[in-house]
Amino acid sequence: MKFSGTNVLVTGASRGIGAEIAKTLAGFGLKVWINYRSGLEAAEAVKAEIEAAGGQAAIIKADVTDEDQFNAVIKTIIDSDGELSYLVNNAGITRDKLALRMSVEDFNAVITANLTSAFIGCKGALKVMGKKRFGSIVNISSIVGEMGNPGQTNYSASKGGLNAMTKSFAKEAAARGIRYNAITPGFIQTDMTDELKDEVKAEYERNIPLSRFGKPSEVAEAVAFLLSDHSSYITGEILKVNGGLYV
Repeated sequence: MKFSGTNVLVTGASRGIGAEIAKTLAGFGLKVWINYRSGLEAAEAVKAEIEAAGGQAAIIKADVTDEDQFNAVIKTIIDSDGELSYLVNNAGITRDKLALRMSVEDFNAVITANLTSAFIGCKGALKVMGKKRFGSIVNISSIVGEMGNPGQTNYSASKGGLNAMTKSFAKEAAARGIRYNAITPGFIQTDMTDELKDEVKAEYERNIPLSRFGKPSEVAEAVAFLLSDHSSYITGEILKVNGGLYV
């Protein structure tokens, strides 16, 4: 894929889908800034894998729910490399419980980690990318932000809000040449889904038209497309990567 920019920041990139996104983007020639909050060893492993494959990567620690820390990350990248062309807001958490048992603290924690952090990143990116009138941001949302899910009222709200926020940023930033899009993955093969019992996996797969869980690489490649020059006329889009589970 073709990229006019050179640098990308991926939040929550030390493991899971975020790590796969980082490795995929490095494979397309971008320098990847691997953000992590905890788990330095995992972040170093991602960096080592990227460099072993001939790519470029740097590690940067920050709690991206903190505006000062997130803005400091962006400043560090600009000071180091002179530009930031791409941002992937991937960091997030879950605190699943039925709504009647969910505390306000659990609700707010997920909103802060999944939605507020992305707002901070989207706003910070707009400031620096607006100066050169070029940039692309992809927010990693979820299928539950479109269809809801029992036990995930907080998570569903955070991802539904992320979808709407993406559209609003897209409309505000279009005049500056900056694009905002989101991806809503369905069931993806990760450490979390690996822990599911076989019969539970089989039940989920029966409801997926493509009859399987997605691969992290399939999400990562969709991210690469939305960041790249090949999607230059796409903004404000919510791209489903869910095997047809929700259409």
